[in-house]
Amino acid sequence: MTRLIARRLLVSGLLVGVISLLTFLLQAAAPGDTARTILGDHHSPAAHAQLRRRLGLDEPVLTRYGHWLAHALRGDLGTSPISGLDVTSQITSRLPVTLSLTVGATAATALAGVALGVLSAVRGGRLGRVFDVLALAGYALPNFWLALVLVTLFAVTFPLFPATGYVPLADDPGGWARGLVLPVTTLALPGTAVFAKQTRDAMLAALSRDFVTALRANGASERSIVFRHALRNAGVPVVTLVGLTFIGLLSGTVFVEAVFAMPGLGGLAVQATTQHDVPTIQGVVIVFTLAVVTVNLAADLAYGWLDPKVRAA
Repeated sequence: MTRLIARRLLVSGLLVGVISLLTFLLQAAAPGDTARTILGDHHSPAAHAQLRRRLGLDEPVLTRYGHWLAHALRGDLGTSPISGLDVTSQITSRLPVTLSLTVGATAATALAGVALGVLSAVRGGRLGRVFDVLALAGYALPNFWLALVLVTLFAVTFPLFPATGYVPLADDPGGWARGLVLPVTTLALPGTAVFAKQTRDAMLAALSRDFVTALRANGASERSIVFRHALRNAGVPVVTLVGLTFIGLLSGTVFVEAVFAMPGLGGLAVQATTQHDVPTIQGVVIVFTLAVVTVNLAADLAYGWLDPKVRAA
């Protein structure tokens, strides 16, 4: 297990470096620059050139990336040239919103999907075919339509939950939970049926194996067979789907934060991109990349716990 973690950490460090470099190069290749954003539409070429020199934009791209990387390795993500705010403080203030949405939606998807998938595998019959249809609908269900429907029904017609805004957990736990219901449902509902189908298929494969037949012949209870043995053997593909769901929801939060007016990292990334705010963009990308790396590492550790062959590889 120690070798597994060491290998994954090495690969993860290289991945973070490559992603940060690619983001910097792509931002440098995009039309416009920070100086034009600050000066606006009406400015002289001399003023533009002077501001570029002051911001260091006249230096080669790799030199600028080297300066940024040297500071980032010391924990300094820089200051936004647009707002003058510290990038780390901006990310810290917005990170709880995005984490609340992503973690909440992933947990809701996984719990509901596993429960429905296990039920479908054990009961079988028409229930399994219903999940196949719902899984296809889940793939096709557009988030923007679902968000508008949920807001119309449960925030306007029946004012049970707030339509917009975010309340910090420390200020009001009840308000925090109520404010997350609609956006988390928007993110989780399309993937729940898909998760249930994958869980059902993995459970059916596990329940058809010889060791299940042997357990039944030895008098093991059906509950023990399903939850202690079959579900653990079906756990590897389910864990994979949990990781993929979390990673996919990170990008999904950009739209949901905009619809529900939630001050998360998605809105910060969009704003920084349109303003050519390179330090802020780099900071957000690093946070997203570290989140993906952490989830993948957690999935690898779960693989090792569920399947000893992974630890020996």
